[in-house]
Amino acid sequence: MHPLLRLGIVALAAGGLATPAVGGERTYKELPTEIPAHFTPANPGFTFERRTVDIPMRDGVKLHTVILVPKGATHAGMLLTRTPYGADGMGHRSDSPNLGPTLRGYDNPADIIVQDGYIRVIQDIRGKNGSEGDFVMNRPPIGHGNPTAIDESSDIYDTIDWLVKHVPESNGKVGIIGISYDGFEAMIATIHPHPALKVAVPINPMIDGWMGDDWFHRGAFRQQMIPYIYGMVNSRKSNIGWTTGYRDDYDLYLQGSAGDIGRAYGMEALGFWQKLLAHPAYDSFWSEQALDRIAAKEPMTVPTMLVHSLWDQEDNYGDMAVYRALAPRDPNHEKLWLVLGPWRHAKTWENASTIGAIELGSDTGKTFRQTMLRPFLAQYLKDGAPKANVAPVNAFVTGENAWRQLDTWPSACRGGCAPSMQRWYVEAKGGFATTAPAAGDDTYVSDPAKPVPYRVRPIQSWSHGVADREDSWPEWLVDDQRQFATRTYVLT
Repeated sequence: MHPLLRLGIVALAAGGLATPAVGGERTYKELPTEIPAHFTPANPGFTFERRTVDIPMRDGVKLHTVILVPKGATHAGMLLTRTPYGADGMGHRSDSPNLGPTLRGYDNPADIIVQDGYIRVIQDIRGKNGSEGDFVMNRPPIGHGNPTAIDESSDIYDTIDWLVKHVPESNGKVGIIGISYDGFEAMIATIHPHPALKVAVPINPMIDGWMGDDWFHRGAFRQQMIPYIYGMVNSRKSNIGWTTGYRDDYDLYLQGSAGDIGRAYGMEALGFWQKLLAHPAYDSFWSEQALDRIAAKEPMTVPTMLVHSLWDQEDNYGDMAVYRALAPRDPNHEKLWLVLGPWRHAKTWENASTIGAIELGSDTGKTFRQTMLRPFLAQYLKDGAPKANVAPVNAFVTGENAWRQLDTWPSACRGGCAPSMQRWYVEAKGGFATTAPAAGDDTYVSDPAKPVPYRVRPIQSWSHGVADREDSWPEWLVDDQRQFATRTYVLT
């Protein structure tokens, strides 16, 4: 045998992998597993550190939390988002050593987080994804249809209390921000808040599911939301998808009532669906948990910026309802701000230079983030930051394609401009009038067997695209509706 080969065998034996045996055969020792029980990547060269913790709540339930700390951070503010959509995924949008690409995507103001060095915290809400406990859709505050000792506010309180004690790089100041369901979390955080919660930014929040957010529009159930409900409550990870054998939703919903569709899909086994069936009217189930009504009776202690999308296809009601409830209580503009932008639902973190076919003249999303949101957050989260020069109301005027700074809404503009407030009425002959028509002047027949589609067919299910075609759901509010005006039972 070659000396080098002989040397190799001896070396292996010395390392414990093999030992020579009689007759030239080798026997192998039993090896330990090659996969450790816990492995923490070192990630050399990364500009941030990722920490994953399970934060205990007052009842012992642990909530899965992702903490992203910029390298070298000291006395940094923390920006929290709580979500049912998966904290791990939201905190890992791409494999990148830099925090911006890692976060860029749904419900992450990545540019602001990087620019101002915030510690990013994302948490799975109770009962979803990596968090323990039971999930309740838009769990109401204690005492408002909630007889338990915990609610979303208490979970947020306990989370913030843990963060300020266990994240040494922070300055002890926490802000909460979120869109849609995450916006509901941002709003409910202002109810019995932790003292370290310094600012809240609810964007397109779910506030009242019967009056106009998601499920109903003043009693008219939105069948288009059935797939969302199905996916949210059929599993902890929402990993059982909605499928249909029909050409599009128009054909699907002609098969029967919403109740019929639910039965066909086995949805009567889902707790929230049962609640919807039991409460089709605006009873105490809805009114007691409506956050605008609750917030109107609570002290205003957390500076809050409400962000409304003018073409929000899902939650077009809630933030404006909160503004109407709270604005009269803040005459000196110390706790409440409002932004009205030319967006669809959840468009604020993206390039927003268009809405549908409408050109807006600039990236309105970037303008909002950099000139309104960024200084607003900094004022409350960054040590020594100046007071933000942000108007109480910031409204974008389409057509004019300009932002207006206002003191209240509706209001005369700052600087003397006075937009006219005129109510217009459609006349049967096709014109407009400034006086209301007499009862019975304008009539039409609505046939449930021939419903009028509000979107160009084929109408795919909520949030699901059709092959080689973008999802038409997000911006249907600015679709060209002229084709539907040709129907004889449509009044225009």
